[in-house]
Amino acid sequence: MKQKNSVTLFISRLAKGFIIGASMLVPGVSGGTMAILLGVYDELISAVSSLRKSFRANCGLILQFAAGGAAGMVLLSGPVLAALETWTKPVLFFFMGAIVAGIPPIYRKVRVSRVKARNILVAALGAAIAVAARYLPAGLYTPDSGFSASGAAMLLAAGFIIAIALILPGISGSYVLLMLGMYDLTLSAFHHVELAYVVPLGIGILGGIFSAAKLIDRQMRQHPQFTYMLIIGFMIGSVAEVFPGMPDGREIVVCALTAAAGFGALRLADRWLGSA
Repeated sequence: MKQKNSVTLFISRLAKGFIIGASMLVPGVSGGTMAILLGVYDELISAVSSLRKSFRANCGLILQFAAGGAAGMVLLSGPVLAALETWTKPVLFFFMGAIVAGIPPIYRKVRVSRVKARNILVAALGAAIAVAARYLPAGLYTPDSGFSASGAAMLLAAGFIIAIALILPGISGSYVLLMLGMYDLTLSAFHHVELAYVVPLGIGILGGIFSAAKLIDRQMRQHPQFTYMLIIGFMIGSVAEVFPGMPDGREIVVCALTAAAGFGALRLADRWLGSA
């Protein structure tokens, strides 16, 4: 029975990692938000921040999610890009529905009997930060093709910046890639497994994640209400960030259906994967 549970847990972590990795390819969708929606954000942050305390167990957990995430990125980078180009609004409405479905479960973690004024202000601050990220100028950095020491250094720095977006729910790593002028190139690099590009970027991302996770884990333990309300604000802001504009004509019905499908998919994922 124990072995069966271990196999189920392993498959669940791979599946959740796959979903998180695939979601990170969509501009406006936060990998941190998706981790929260799947109920693994606290677990991942704790494992990263306390890696040395129980290295074998924490490293195994992180690697399982990372393997699933990498598979999601590599296998779905092409289809996701094609879907976004062909059905931009329906795809983004799908993710909007999923994000909205995830807000009530996060609020239950706040453990308050009523909404207090300070909690509303904290959530508003998080939403404002997430929305403001959308208006940062795009194309700040375009890496050169091929390998060079300076290019690798820039990719390391870019990875560190992207890691902050990955850690903070509501801040889209893909949008940060767009801001840096690296989105299409990164998708192509993952799709074609271009190691000269992927490896330094990945090292930078890992360095940034380990640097930020400890701070966030401490805040979640010491100030849970403040931290979760801030996260809820990030999630609310990410809905505005994902919003592609009002559909028209037949697209209204299609977008309504995909939003409902996103909402339902999140609820099903929470039921099937959340307890695993």
